[in-house]
Amino acid sequence: MTNSPATISSKLMAALRHAPAIAAAGMVAYAIADGGYIVTVVGFGLIYTIFVAGLNIFMGYAGQTSFGQNAFAAIGAYASAVLTATYGWPPLLAALAGIVATAICAFVIGYPTLRLKGHYLAMATLAIGLIIYEVAVQWQSVTNGYMGISGIPALGIGHYELLSDRAQLIFLAIMAVLSLAASWLLRHSRFGRALVALSGSEDAARALGINVRQYKLTAFIISAIYASISGTLFVHIVGFISPEMIGMNMVILAFTMLYVGGIGTTTGPLIGAIVIGLLPESIRSFKDYQDLVYGAALILILIYAPGGIASLDQVVKKLLRTKAPAKEVAP
Repeated sequence: MTNSPATISSKLMAALRHAPAIAAAGMVAYAIADGGYIVTVVGFGLIYTIFVAGLNIFMGYAGQTSFGQNAFAAIGAYASAVLTATYGWPPLLAALAGIVATAICAFVIGYPTLRLKGHYLAMATLAIGLIIYEVAVQWQSVTNGYMGISGIPALGIGHYELLSDRAQLIFLAIMAVLSLAASWLLRHSRFGRALVALSGSEDAARALGINVRQYKLTAFIISAIYASISGTLFVHIVGFISPEMIGMNMVILAFTMLYVGGIGTTTGPLIGAIVIGLLPESIRSFKDYQDLVYGAALILILIYAPGGIASLDQVVKKLLRTKAPAKEVAP
Protein backbone atom coordinates (compact mmCIF):
# COMPACT_ATOMS: atom_id res chain seq x y z
CA MET A 1 0.00 0.00 0.00
CA THR A 2 1.51 3.32 -1.10
CA ASN A 3 0.96 6.72 0.35
CA SER A 4 -0.86 9.25 -1.82
CA PRO A 5 0.94 12.50 -2.79
CA ALA A 6 -1.45 14.37 -0.50
CA THR A 7 -0.47 12.16 2.47
CA ILE A 8 3.24 12.57 1.72
CA SER A 9 2.80 16.34 1.43
CA SER A 10 0.96 16.54 4.75
CA LYS A 11 3.70 14.50 6.47
CA LEU A 12 6.35 16.77 4.96
CA MET A 13 4.53 19.87 6.20
CA ALA A 14 4.19 18.35 9.67
CA ALA A 15 7.92 17.59 9.73
CA LEU A 16 8.77 21.12 8.59
CA ARG A 17 6.42 22.58 11.20
CA HIS A 18 8.33 20.93 14.02
CA ALA A 19 11.82 21.02 12.48
CA PRO A 20 12.90 24.48 13.78
CA ALA A 21 11.87 23.67 17.37
CA ILE A 22 13.58 20.26 17.18
CA ALA A 23 16.75 21.91 15.83
CA ALA A 24 16.72 24.48 18.65
CA ALA A 25 16.22 21.73 21.24
CA GLY A 26 19.01 19.75 19.59
CA MET A 27 21.35 22.72 19.95
CA VAL A 28 20.56 22.89 23.66
CA ALA A 29 21.26 19.17 24.02
CA TYR A 30 24.53 19.58 22.10
CA ALA A 31 25.60 22.42 24.41
CA ILE A 32 24.87 20.28 27.48
CA ALA A 33 26.87 17.37 26.06
CA ASP A 34 29.78 19.33 24.57
CA GLY A 35 30.30 22.05 27.16
CA GLY A 36 32.67 24.93 26.51
CA TYR A 37 31.82 28.44 25.42
CA ILE A 38 28.57 27.42 23.70
CA VAL A 39 27.10 26.62 27.13
CA THR A 40 27.18 30.32 28.00
CA VAL A 41 25.64 31.39 24.68
CA VAL A 42 22.83 28.83 24.83
CA GLY A 43 22.28 29.57 28.54
CA PHE A 44 21.60 33.23 27.81
CA GLY A 45 19.36 32.09 24.95
CA LEU A 46 17.27 30.02 27.36
CA ILE A 47 16.95 32.95 29.77
CA TYR A 48 15.73 35.10 26.89
CA THR A 49 13.37 32.28 25.87
CA ILE A 50 11.50 32.79 29.15
CA PHE A 51 11.54 36.57 28.75
CA VAL A 52 10.27 36.41 25.14
CA ALA A 53 7.65 33.77 26.00
CA GLY A 54 6.10 36.25 28.42
CA LEU A 55 6.26 39.03 25.85
CA ASN A 56 4.61 36.68 23.36
CA ILE A 57 1.62 36.19 25.68
CA PHE A 58 0.95 39.93 25.75
CA MET A 59 1.89 40.74 22.15
CA GLY A 60 1.37 37.49 20.25
CA TYR A 61 -1.75 36.19 21.98
CA ALA A 62 -3.42 39.39 23.20
CA GLY A 63 -2.26 41.53 20.26
CA GLN A 64 -1.03 44.39 22.48
CA THR A 65 2.25 46.30 22.38
CA SER A 66 4.80 46.66 25.17
CA PHE A 67 8.23 48.28 25.04
CA GLY A 68 8.65 48.15 28.80
CA GLN A 69 9.13 44.47 29.64
CA ASN A 70 12.71 45.23 30.68
CA ALA A 71 11.24 47.14 33.63
CA PHE A 72 9.77 43.95 35.10
CA ALA A 73 12.94 41.99 34.44
CA ALA A 74 14.80 44.74 36.31
CA ILE A 75 12.43 44.57 39.29
CA GLY A 76 12.87 40.82 39.61
CA ALA A 77 16.63 41.00 39.04
CA TYR A 78 17.32 43.80 41.51
CA ALA A 79 14.96 42.39 44.14
CA SER A 80 16.74 39.05 44.06
CA ALA A 81 20.20 40.66 43.87
CA VAL A 82 19.64 43.02 46.81
CA LEU A 83 17.93 40.47 49.02
CA THR A 84 20.58 37.78 48.49
CA ALA A 85 23.80 39.82 48.22
CA THR A 86 22.95 42.49 50.82
CA TYR A 87 20.59 40.80 53.26
CA GLY A 88 21.61 37.18 52.86
CA TRP A 89 18.25 35.77 51.76
CA PRO A 90 18.22 32.34 50.08
CA PRO A 91 17.89 32.65 46.26
CA LEU A 92 14.55 30.83 46.05
CA LEU A 93 12.89 33.03 48.68
CA ALA A 94 14.36 36.17 47.09
CA ALA A 95 13.09 35.07 43.66
CA LEU A 96 9.57 34.59 45.05
CA ALA A 97 9.70 38.02 46.67
CA GLY A 98 10.79 39.50 43.33
CA ILE A 99 7.90 37.80 41.53
CA VAL A 100 5.37 39.12 44.05
CA ALA A 101 6.83 42.64 43.83
CA THR A 102 6.75 42.47 40.02
CA ALA A 103 3.13 41.29 39.93
CA ILE A 104 2.07 44.14 42.25
CA CYS A 105 3.96 46.72 40.16
CA ALA A 106 2.47 45.30 36.94
CA PHE A 107 -1.03 45.65 38.39
CA VAL A 108 -0.42 49.21 39.60
CA ILE A 109 1.14 50.21 36.27
CA GLY A 110 -1.15 48.25 34.00
CA TYR A 111 -4.48 49.25 35.55
CA PRO A 112 -4.36 52.84 34.23
CA THR A 113 -1.94 52.29 31.33
CA LEU A 114 -3.93 49.60 29.53
CA ARG A 115 -6.74 52.06 28.91
CA LEU A 116 -4.51 53.26 26.06
CA LYS A 117 -4.32 51.63 22.65
CA GLY A 118 -1.94 51.39 19.72
CA HIS A 119 1.09 53.66 19.65
CA TYR A 120 -0.12 55.47 22.80
CA LEU A 121 0.20 52.20 24.73
CA ALA A 122 3.60 51.59 23.14
CA MET A 123 4.84 55.02 24.23
CA ALA A 124 3.49 54.56 27.76
CA THR A 125 5.19 51.18 28.22
CA LEU A 126 8.42 52.61 26.78
CA ALA A 127 8.29 55.33 29.42
CA ILE A 128 7.88 52.69 32.14
CA GLY A 129 11.06 50.97 31.03
CA LEU A 130 12.98 54.25 30.96
CA ILE A 131 11.72 55.23 34.42
CA ILE A 132 12.80 51.94 35.99
CA TYR A 133 16.18 52.26 34.29
CA GLU A 134 16.67 55.74 35.79
CA VAL A 135 15.59 54.46 39.21
CA ALA A 136 18.26 51.74 38.96
CA VAL A 137 20.85 54.39 38.08
CA GLN A 138 19.90 57.03 40.66
CA TRP A 139 18.94 54.92 43.70
CA GLN A 140 22.58 54.29 44.53
CA SER A 141 22.03 53.45 48.18
CA VAL A 142 20.21 50.28 47.07
CA THR A 143 21.32 49.52 43.49
CA ASN A 144 24.85 50.97 43.67
CA GLY A 145 24.18 52.85 40.42
CA TYR A 146 26.41 52.12 37.44
CA MET A 147 28.80 50.19 39.70
CA GLY A 148 26.17 47.50 40.02
CA ILE A 149 25.77 44.73 42.58
CA SER A 150 28.25 41.87 42.66
CA GLY A 151 28.64 38.80 44.84
CA ILE A 152 25.18 37.45 43.96
CA PRO A 153 25.08 33.76 44.93
CA ALA A 154 24.43 30.97 42.44
CA LEU A 155 21.06 29.29 42.16
CA GLY A 156 20.38 26.62 44.71
CA ILE A 157 18.34 25.34 47.62
CA GLY A 158 19.93 25.16 51.06
CA HIS A 159 23.53 23.99 50.83
CA TYR A 160 23.07 22.70 47.28
CA GLU A 161 24.12 25.20 44.61
CA LEU A 162 24.28 24.96 40.83
CA LEU A 163 27.94 25.83 40.38
CA SER A 164 28.90 23.98 37.18
CA ASP A 165 28.00 25.37 33.75
CA ARG A 166 26.29 22.15 32.72
CA ALA A 167 24.15 21.99 35.86
CA GLN A 168 23.06 25.58 35.33
CA LEU A 169 22.28 24.92 31.67
CA ILE A 170 20.19 21.85 32.50
CA PHE A 171 18.25 23.89 35.06
CA LEU A 172 17.71 26.71 32.55
CA ALA A 173 16.53 24.19 29.95
CA ILE A 174 14.00 22.80 32.43
CA MET A 175 12.77 26.31 33.26
CA ALA A 176 12.47 27.18 29.56
CA VAL A 177 10.47 24.00 28.84
CA LEU A 178 8.15 24.71 31.78
CA SER A 179 7.61 28.31 30.63
CA LEU A 180 6.81 27.21 27.06
CA ALA A 181 4.53 24.42 28.33
CA ALA A 182 2.67 26.92 30.52
CA SER A 183 2.38 29.26 27.53
CA TRP A 184 0.97 26.42 25.39
CA LEU A 185 -1.57 25.46 28.04
CA LEU A 186 -2.58 29.09 28.45
CA ARG A 187 -3.00 29.53 24.67
CA HIS A 188 -5.31 26.51 24.43
CA SER A 189 -7.35 27.41 27.49
CA ARG A 190 -10.51 29.49 27.63
CA PHE A 191 -8.37 32.42 28.76
CA GLY A 192 -6.04 32.05 25.77
CA ARG A 193 -8.91 31.85 23.30
CA ALA A 194 -10.32 35.03 24.82
CA LEU A 195 -6.95 36.77 24.35
CA VAL A 196 -6.86 35.73 20.69
CA ALA A 197 -10.42 37.00 20.26
CA LEU A 198 -9.63 40.44 21.66
CA SER A 199 -6.44 40.63 19.58
CA GLY A 200 -8.63 40.35 16.48
CA SER A 201 -11.20 42.92 17.56
CA GLU A 202 -11.78 44.30 21.03
CA ASP A 203 -15.30 45.43 20.11
CA ALA A 204 -16.21 41.96 18.85
CA ALA A 205 -14.71 40.42 21.99
CA ARG A 206 -16.84 42.72 24.15
CA ALA A 207 -19.92 41.70 22.17
CA LEU A 208 -19.13 38.08 23.06
CA GLY A 209 -19.13 38.98 26.76
CA ILE A 210 -15.34 39.11 27.24
CA ASN A 211 -14.14 41.58 29.86
CA VAL A 212 -11.44 43.09 27.64
CA ARG A 213 -9.84 45.26 30.28
CA GLN A 214 -9.57 42.44 32.79
CA TYR A 215 -8.10 40.01 30.27
CA LYS A 216 -5.55 42.54 29.02
CA LEU A 217 -4.47 43.34 32.58
CA THR A 218 -4.14 39.64 33.45
CA ALA A 219 -2.05 39.00 30.34
CA PHE A 220 0.11 42.00 31.23
CA ILE A 221 0.72 40.67 34.75
CA ILE A 222 1.53 37.15 33.48
CA SER A 223 4.03 38.53 30.96
CA ALA A 224 5.59 40.63 33.75
CA ILE A 225 6.01 37.52 35.91
CA TYR A 226 7.80 35.77 33.04
CA ALA A 227 10.11 38.79 32.75
CA SER A 228 10.76 38.77 36.49
CA ILE A 229 11.74 35.09 36.41
CA SER A 230 14.13 35.67 33.51
CA GLY A 231 15.71 38.64 35.32
CA THR A 232 16.17 36.61 38.48
CA LEU A 233 17.76 33.72 36.59
CA PHE A 234 20.07 36.15 34.81
CA VAL A 235 21.54 37.70 37.95
CA HIS A 236 22.09 34.36 39.67
CA ILE A 237 23.80 32.89 36.60
CA VAL A 238 26.02 35.95 35.97
CA GLY A 239 26.50 36.91 39.62
CA PHE A 240 26.28 40.61 38.81
CA ILE A 241 23.69 43.22 37.83
CA SER A 242 23.98 46.81 36.59
CA PRO A 243 21.55 49.20 34.84
CA GLU A 244 23.13 48.62 31.40
CA MET A 245 21.97 45.01 31.51
CA ILE A 246 18.30 45.97 31.68
CA GLY A 247 18.31 48.91 29.25
CA MET A 248 16.67 49.37 25.84
CA ASN A 249 19.08 46.92 24.26
CA MET A 250 17.21 44.16 26.11
CA VAL A 251 13.91 45.28 24.59
CA ILE A 252 15.31 45.48 21.05
CA LEU A 253 16.88 42.04 21.37
CA ALA A 254 13.64 40.54 22.70
CA PHE A 255 11.60 42.03 19.85
CA THR A 256 14.09 40.65 17.33
CA MET A 257 13.89 37.18 18.88
CA LEU A 258 10.09 37.28 18.98
CA TYR A 259 9.62 38.23 15.33
CA VAL A 260 12.42 36.03 14.00
CA GLY A 261 11.17 33.03 15.97
CA GLY A 262 7.50 33.59 15.24
CA ILE A 263 5.15 35.89 17.12
CA GLY A 264 2.02 34.18 18.37
CA THR A 265 3.56 30.69 18.22
CA THR A 266 4.43 28.59 21.26
CA THR A 267 7.93 27.54 20.16
CA GLY A 268 8.79 30.86 18.49
CA PRO A 269 10.47 32.32 21.61
CA LEU A 270 12.83 29.32 21.89
CA ILE A 271 13.67 29.32 18.18
CA GLY A 272 14.22 33.07 18.04
CA ALA A 273 16.33 33.17 21.21
CA ILE A 274 18.62 30.34 20.07
CA VAL A 275 18.98 31.68 16.51
CA ILE A 276 19.67 35.27 17.57
CA GLY A 277 21.99 34.04 20.33
CA LEU A 278 24.07 31.89 17.97
CA LEU A 279 23.96 34.10 14.87
CA PRO A 280 26.65 36.59 16.01
CA GLU A 281 28.92 33.66 16.93
CA SER A 282 28.36 32.09 13.51
CA ILE A 283 29.43 35.17 11.56
CA ARG A 284 32.54 36.16 13.54
CA SER A 285 34.69 35.08 10.59
CA PHE A 286 33.35 38.07 8.63
CA LYS A 287 35.19 40.37 11.09
CA ASP A 288 34.59 43.98 10.01
CA TYR A 289 31.43 43.00 8.11
CA GLN A 290 29.72 41.25 11.02
CA ASP A 291 27.06 43.92 11.53
CA LEU A 292 26.31 44.03 7.80
CA VAL A 293 25.92 40.26 7.56
CA TYR A 294 23.88 40.16 10.77
CA GLY A 295 21.47 42.81 9.51
CA ALA A 296 21.18 41.19 6.07
CA ALA A 297 20.41 37.80 7.65
CA LEU A 298 17.63 39.30 9.78
CA ILE A 299 16.13 41.12 6.79
CA LEU A 300 16.16 37.95 4.66
CA ILE A 301 14.46 35.95 7.43
CA LEU A 302 11.72 38.55 7.87
CA ILE A 303 11.19 38.93 4.10
CA TYR A 304 10.97 35.24 3.23
CA ALA A 305 9.47 34.07 6.54
CA PRO A 306 7.34 37.00 7.76
CA GLY A 307 5.66 34.72 10.27
CA GLY A 308 9.04 33.78 11.74
CA ILE A 309 11.12 30.62 11.46
CA ALA A 310 8.41 28.69 13.31
CA SER A 311 6.18 29.19 10.23
CA LEU A 312 8.67 27.50 7.90
CA ASP A 313 6.03 24.99 6.76
CA GLN A 314 3.78 27.84 5.62
CA VAL A 315 6.63 29.35 3.58
CA VAL A 316 7.32 26.03 1.86
CA LYS A 317 3.61 25.46 1.26
CA LYS A 318 3.34 28.87 -0.41
CA LEU A 319 6.36 28.13 -2.61
CA LEU A 320 4.94 24.77 -3.68
CA ARG A 321 1.58 26.36 -4.42
CA THR A 322 3.27 29.04 -6.55
CA LYS A 323 5.36 26.55 -8.54
CA ALA A 324 2.57 24.00 -8.99
CA PRO A 325 1.33 23.86 -12.63
CA ALA A 326 -2.16 25.16 -13.19
CA LYS A 327 -4.76 22.49 -13.86
CA GLU A 328 -6.16 22.44 -17.36
CA VAL A 329 -9.85 23.12 -17.58
CA ALA A 330 -11.70 20.66 -19.76
CA PRO A 331 -13.59 22.29 -22.65
